[in-house]
Amino acid sequence: MKENDIILEGRNITKKFGGVVALDNVTFKLPRNEVVALLGDNGAGKSTLIKIFSGALQPTDGKIFIDGREVSFDGPRDAIKYGIETVYQDLALVDCFSIEKNIYLGKELVKRYGFVDVLQNKMMSEGATKFLKEVGIEIAGTNRPVSELSGGQRNAVAVSKGAFWTDKILIMDEPTGALGVKETRKILNMILSLKEKGLSIILITHNIEHAFLVADRFFVLRVGEKIGERKKEKTTSAEEIVRLITGAIFVGQQ
Repeated sequence: MKENDIILEGRNITKKFGGVVALDNVTFKLPRNEVVALLGDNGAGKSTLIKIFSGALQPTDGKIFIDGREVSFDGPRDAIKYGIETVYQDLALVDCFSIEKNIYLGKELVKRYGFVDVLQNKMMSEGATKFLKEVGIEIAGTNRPVSELSGGQRNAVAVSKGAFWTDKILIMDEPTGALGVKETRKILNMILSLKEKGLSIILITHNIEHAFLVADRFFVLRVGEKIGERKKEKTTSAEEIVRLITGAIFVGQQ
């Protein structure tokens, strides 16, 4: 990979919690306009790594680069300023709020009349509807509270909430977790649509089949260490990735 093709890099990232080493000298690269599946068993360090990229944690050692420029994050707001949006597994939706209000949460469109700020609900509804349609998700009535939505629709709103606000980097933690087959397919298609719109995506998933459907490459962590990296067209099989995850083979980057 050429350096100017890398939109996000974590170089020699180490994270310690007291005497526990969660990440040990891990270098991760996200190529521009690719989907990288971040894989590993429980405790591999996946969540720690994405929390560092999203500004929720600071590394004990190592550096972060965006578009080849070194950056540092004191918190999630700093990461957002650099175009990194993160969708965590808990979705972080407000059930009593409508779809558009969740998508615009904290970034509401307002217009000032005298000394009063008035929410521009029609504009937010139109913006949310347009974006959902662009990424292949159709939900009737964006003014409906998200408490009325199915699991797949809720996940789609959560992903949209992140993707709507960036044209650079989207991180997703298990976006298809606990979904049925039909709803899972919609989320996977949405990921491909977001890639077509130009986003670079980090995808955490335990489902290797889902990873193979959408990812361009696979990055495997095991007990805080980088075990291997594969481009999809060079990967022999899903079984090889499983062996990397479980520790049956230890092969470096290809």
